[in-house]
Amino acid sequence: MLSDLNATLSQYTVFGWTLPNIVYLVVLCLVVCLGGMGGMAAGTWFERRFIALLQVRKGPNRVGPLGLFQPVADGIKTFFKEDLIPATADRPLNRLAPGIALFAALMSLCVLPFGPSYDIEGWGKLTLYVSDLNVGVLFLLGVGSLHVYGVILAGWSSGNKYSLLGALRGAAQLVSYEIVLGMSLVGVVMITGEMSLGGIVRWQHEHHLPLVLLQPIAFGLFFVCMFAETNRPPFDLVEADTELVAGFHTEYSGFRYALFMISEYVAMITVSVVATSLFFGGWGGPFGLLPGIWWTFIGIAFFFFMFVWVRATIPRLRYDQLMRLSWSYLIPIGLVNLALTAVAVVAFGGDKP
Repeated sequence: MLSDLNATLSQYTVFGWTLPNIVYLVVLCLVVCLGGMGGMAAGTWFERRFIALLQVRKGPNRVGPLGLFQPVADGIKTFFKEDLIPATADRPLNRLAPGIALFAALMSLCVLPFGPSYDIEGWGKLTLYVSDLNVGVLFLLGVGSLHVYGVILAGWSSGNKYSLLGALRGAAQLVSYEIVLGMSLVGVVMITGEMSLGGIVRWQHEHHLPLVLLQPIAFGLFFVCMFAETNRPPFDLVEADTELVAGFHTEYSGFRYALFMISEYVAMITVSVVATSLFFGGWGGPFGLLPGIWWTFIGIAFFFFMFVWVRATIPRLRYDQLMRLSWSYLIPIGLVNLALTAVAVVAFGGDKP
């Protein structure tokens, strides 16, 4: 029956796409977006509860058991709050900036390999990712850098000096750490000969070898850049509440402020999946220990835990320390790692693109 239904619906095409493919793609996009939103809600609850535990206090515990419904209450509250825009602000750009930040975060989810593909008889292949681009690594770097446009536009359009300073810091931070992030990924691409995230995961499964064992330095660089690219402590200089009130989103309120928070937590989920996929074998784990997508969920939980733990324990860096760390230490280390990787690939051979 399922095969007959699929054959009937496949007769209808739009620009070469069959109706079942269009429906499946739309449903998958909605699942990925809603999953990112749900992960954001769970992440905010975990962060507040865990930091409260470290600081010997209770944290949110009023709305629902153990405060589990607190993110829902916060979402309802921010949705109905008044949306204030300063009189000196550039109103169109001020309204556009949160949308750009959220768009960049959600677009990054489209190429993440959450799990393997499954063949369903009579229907075709079921994929747990929206698209397995053959240039997925480049796509991530390009779309991920779009987030800074939201930060810059928010800071500049607010007409506030603190917001502008936060935006300038965000631009400088992106330039500095995007280089390091790219270097950490180039070593992986050189070894596997793949720029598709799914292809890199499959390479690790075929060779039964997680790339963290071949590229420990690259993983260390990527781990540091995870915090810098998501503007998380100790690299949250774009907000720096002790200096800049709230940085680039000082003048935002209500739902537009919530959009910035959503984009930050979705970006945390994105880099967690990327780290799991590129260095720890992706779905199934480094040695195929777990079936399906469970290892991806474990990776997200682990790296999210690290985000929260670092926020609770490590103080914010000064701006000059932030720049010095990148240009004086991380970039030279990345260049040395690329040179060593190139020598190793030539000497021992590697998979050709």
